[in-house]
Parts: sequence; C-alpha cells; structure tokens
Amino acid sequence: MLLATTAVSAMAAPTVSASKLKALKAQAVAGVEARAKLSQVMNDQIFSFGELGFQEIETSKYITGVLEENGFTLVRGVSGIPTAWTATWTHGKGGPTIAFGSDIDCIPKASQKPGVPWHDPIVAGAPGHGEGHNSGQALNVVAALALKDLMIKENIAGTLMLWPGVAEELVAGKAYMVRDGVFNGVDATIFTHVGSNLATTWGQPTGTGLVSVKYNFHGESAHSAGAPWRGRSALDAVELMNIGWNMRREHLRPEQRSHYVIVDGGDQPNVVPSEASVWYYFREQSFDAIKKNYAIGDRIAQAAADMTDTKVDHQVIGTAAPRHFNRPMAEAAQANIEAVGLPVWTADEQAFAKAVQTNIGAPKQTGLDVKLKGLSPPDPKPESGGSDDIGDISWIMPTITINYPANIPELPGHHWANAISMATPIAHKGVAAGSKVVAMTALDLLTQPKLLAAASSYFKDVQTKDQKYVPMLAATDRPQTQINANIMATYRPAMSRFYYDPGKYGTYLEQLGVEWPVKQLTPPAPAK
Repeated sequence: MLLATTAVSAMAAPTVSASKLKALKAQAVAGVEARAKLSQVMNDQIFSFGELGFQEIETSKYITGVLEENGFTLVRGVSGIPTAWTATWTHGKGGPTIAFGSDIDCIPKASQKPGVPWHDPIVAGAPGHGEGHNSGQALNVVAALALKDLMIKENIAGTLMLWPGVAEELVAGKAYMVRDGVFNGVDATIFTHVGSNLATTWGQPTGTGLVSVKYNFHGESAHSAGAPWRGRSALDAVELMNIGWNMRREHLRPEQRSHYVIVDGGDQPNVVPSEASVWYYFREQSFDAIKKNYAIGDRIAQAAADMTDTKVDHQVIGTAAPRHFNRPMAEAAQANIEAVGLPVWTADEQAFAKAVQTNIGAPKQTGLDVKLKGLSPPDPKPESGGSDDIGDISWIMPTITINYPANIPELPGHHWANAISMATPIAHKGVAAGSKVVAMTALDLLTQPKLLAAASSYFKDVQTKDQKYVPMLAATDRPQTQINANIMATYRPAMSRFYYDPGKYGTYLEQLGVEWPVKQLTPPAPAK
C-alpha cells in the first residue's frame, strides 16, 4: 500500500540567488500574461462543456490535446478512469517533480448563462459549472507553459506534471489515483481551486474527510395489494436505515456531517420493491472519527435488513482524507500572493457582483473582495464543513491549495449562481492572478532546494509524526465510472449545440449574445 511518495531528487538542484529568482518570477508573470487569450479560451471552452463527474469526456479530450500539442507526454485512463490522465514534461537531469492539480467536473442542474445576474439556464435542467471547476485547469496549463519556456531558456532542471480531479463532486477520483501509485516520485503538489479571494492555508483547514458509500438492499417482490405478505420490501429497509441514522445523529459529535439520497426506491407502487439503494456521505474531521461513523452506518444498515428480512451489501463510491496542508509551501505561496495581489476590479464588475448578491438573497452585498485574506495559523479547533479528496494527496506528499478569485463572494455554493461569473472577465482576471502565483511558487520549488527540504521536513516530522495516512479504499473497490452517464446522455445533445467556438467568437459571452458590461442588473418582470 502506498503511504508516501516524497522524493529527494530536488536536493541536488543548484540554488538560485534571490535577485535571480526575482527576475525569473518576473519572466514567469510575463509568460502568463502573454497567454491571456489561451487562458480565456480554455476557461470558456471548459465552461461550455459542463460535464458531470466521470463523464468529463470533452473536457479531458480538450485539455490533454492542448498539453500534447505543447510537448507534454500523456497517459490517459489512469486508475481505470477513462477521463483521468497525467501529463508530464521534463527538462534536464535531476531536479524535482512538481505536480499541478485541479478539478474538472460540474454540478447537477446548475446550467446558467454566464454574465446574466439572475437564473437563466443555457439548457433547462442540465448540469453546469456551479462551483467553477472550469477554471482551474486553464490556470494550471498556462502556468505550466510559462514555466516550460522559462526552464528551457534558463536551463532549470525538473519535471512538471499536470493531472485532473475527476468526479470531485462525488469525492470519487483522487483516492483511487493515490492507491494505484499515480503520484509515485512526485515531490510536491500545488492544487488550485476556485474561490473569491487569492489565498492559501497550512495545517488542517475548515472541513472534513469522508466515506461515500451506497447501501443496496435485496428483498422479494410481490403484488402490493394481492399478496403483500409474500413480499420483502427493500424500500422499507432503506427507510428504516434512514430513520435509524437520523435518530443516531443526536448522539454523534456536532462536527459530523452526513447526508443521503435514495437512488433506487423501487419500480412502481403496486410491486413490492425487491431492490432499493441509499447513498450516504459520512463526514468527520479525523481518520478515526470517519471510520467510526462508517461502522455505525454499517450496523444500522444490517439492523434495517434484519428488521425487514432482507439482505444488504454496500459499495464504496469514494473517500476523502481530512486535509492537511504544508506550512513552508504555504508561506512561500503567500509571499507570491502578496506580490501579485488581487485583480483591480472595474466599477462595472463590482456593480455586477453586487447585483448577483442582491438577486440571490446573499447575506451581504459587498461585491468582489478588494483586500487579501492573508495567511493565518490554523484554527486549533477547525470548524466542520465540506470535503475535498485533495486530502488524500496531502497525506502522501507536501501539498497546498491555492484559491483564486474567479467567483463572487456570499453565494450558496454548488448552485447555478456560482456559475454566473465563471465565463466573464471576473473569472478571466482571477484565473490570471492564480496562474501567476502558481508559476512563481513552482519556481520557488524548482530553484530553492532548501524550500523543498523544509516542506519535506514539515511533512515527515510534523504532519505525519503521529498521524499517518489511513487509506479507506479496499483493494477490491473500483471507480464507479457509470455514475452520471445517463444524465449526460439525456442532456449532452442539447448542451453540445452551445459548446464554445473560439474560431468564430472572441468570448463565450459573445457567442451567447450576453452583453458585457451588463446594463440590466435586475431580473425582468415575470410574464403574466
């Protein structure tokens, strides 16, 4: 079982002086700025695909095509996931391997025209980028290409590796890649995720890890009116499990988060359901607490099966470790964040952001952030919240996440409103700022062996001194790549008519006929 992949190749790399490094970073920033059009096109193109987890077919085809055209070596279908891949490029001998990751999937029922500050789906009911995962790969690709040119020009040795977070909304991709050794030999990972500020963290952030598991109950069908006594209802078992879990919630730690959906409740009312399934997320803040709640779920499922004279089995969909980010890397990234700063927002962009906040009923209507958050020590008692399977990678090597300001503050998250800014100049500016920070931080790692040594020391002597990575996938668990296939088959034909065509249109807004700057900021009156 893979427990750690930190490498030592970087230790032999020559140190670049502070003045030289400053000049290199200026060149890296110029390289990002020179690719502003590529960044915008990639951001908008991926937005237009709007593909759910495990079905990111067009998205992965497009990104890997760009990378292959630029000299990267592609390995597709890693870990048995058709839309997962790695892209690597090496210059010289030795030097560290730095990985860049970002998610690529989207949100169900979140289709939304960008630049329209009220609900206006591109295709009604279809998925869309209601978290903003369309932007991270554009950011990483541009940073990597700027670095590639610089590494050749300045003869900087090292390897760049790009990879996608597949099915992150299902937390069902990265743990499989970790288990299968995809990151063997990588020295450090810089992960990027959309946000509303330019920021990074170290230590354990707000949030949780989880196990995502589907319980399948098996009963016996019968005529619901003619001979119900001959049936054994799998749906009854599902409902009893849910009742049992909901009763148990009161006696779990307040920090836990758990939720479920019934994914199969039977066929029709006059047939006793012989098959039924319920899908749970069990979230907690430590490996032990996650495993404890998962075990409770298993016991309640078995009790429900016993009460209904049915049988139950379960299937792990995915897992996410609690995150822990690297302090030396975060501090280096923060210095670059302060050098880059937040984008300068126009009055029109601020007015648009405030209109979106007002129309969605946000608690504050303060517009886009104009002040950096800064880097603070981790909260000694982090709050509970969401999960991200970047946590698994953070436990096998030094890792940080850089958030970049492509979205509007105070929105619900996992919602069509979070798609509104994601193919507008707001996102384009935020992606450019993040790309500069990533390129500069990667340069620190490539040219400052002491930084990578410090990152490795923190990983070994602080983070994993008392707590090691606890894999939560069994060897027999497999990626559930069939998930979302039917939904995409339903909506893709209509969605494909709206794929961005950069050969005809300068931006996706232009293709959709959305005027920018936006003049109408309030929703039209409903039709009578």
